Amino acid sequence: MDRVGDIALFLRVLDLGSISAAARQLDLSAAVASQRLKRLERELGVRLLHRTTRRLHPTPEGQALAERGRVLVRDLEALGEDLRESAQQVSGTLRVTLSASFGMLYVAPLLPEFQRLHPRLRVSAHLSDHLVDLVKEGFDLAIRIGPLADSGLYARSLASNARVLCASPDYLRRMGTPRTPADLATHDGVLLMGRDGRQDVWTLVGPDRQSVRVRMASRFESNFGEVLREAVLAGQGIAVHSLWHVAADLRAGRLVAVLPDWRPPVTSISAVTPARLQPPRVRRFVEFLTARLGDPPPWERLEAP
Repeated sequence: MDRVGDIALFLRVLDLGSISAAARQLDLSAAVASQRLKRLERELGVRLLHRTTRRLHPTPEGQALAERGRVLVRDLEALGEDLRESAQQVSGTLRVTLSASFGMLYVAPLLPEFQRLHPRLRVSAHLSDHLVDLVKEGFDLAIRIGPLADSGLYARSLASNARVLCASPDYLRRMGTPRTPADLATHDGVLLMGRDGRQDVWTLVGPDRQSVRVRMASRFESNFGEVLREAVLAGQGIAVHSLWHVAADLRAGRLVAVLPDWRPPVTSISAVTPARLQPPRVRRFVEFLTARLGDPPPWERLEAP
């Protein structure tokens, strides 16, 4: 019996919501797919699916199989691909999801070089600031910025993510330059609306490693970093920005570092994968990015702002 194949079929049914849709994707007849699912239930001794008029839903036992079975199927697929591909013959389609601004600035320019190194490789790059479900959406890896949730995914740090408070020279001329963290209370913050809500409390670490928390008032907020950068350049207030995003503006004088001795904690830029065992295309891409973006990262290699 192809037990792993039957589990893979079951997972495809859950993702697509119907046996017929899963059968079409796997080039099976609906009757054969249905028989294989019944066989899997028989062998396991449990019911895996509830059928409603419009969609199939997993039973508690089916949900448990889905959670553990995805890792098993992906690991076995990666192992099979690893055995088929030599280290010098990276092939297949690399599906990667990236933070939109970081992806455009630092990863997209590297993709042609990576494909020249591996001419049999296809690349599908998805740029979004939304947190994508790698398993459900079928991505090989994600490049994520900042602290990572405990999700069961596997992560490798590519580079440090230093951050800085910054404002435009025009804003500081009009409103004055803060000299201490307490002075921020009289200033406008340009705030990120992240996955955890409105980020209006800033943690800053001083020169003696002391830490303070400051709550910022704001008349402008956005969920997209590029919009925040434009707002700060336009003189709408002070923002916390990753150094990779504003290093060129700081060097050119379009922005000024505020309270340079007080910075938010350094986080990480990470490659995140759904399985520890990775096919060669993923391993090589992570190694490639580590070499190109690794410490010191490119945005810190020029003269510091």
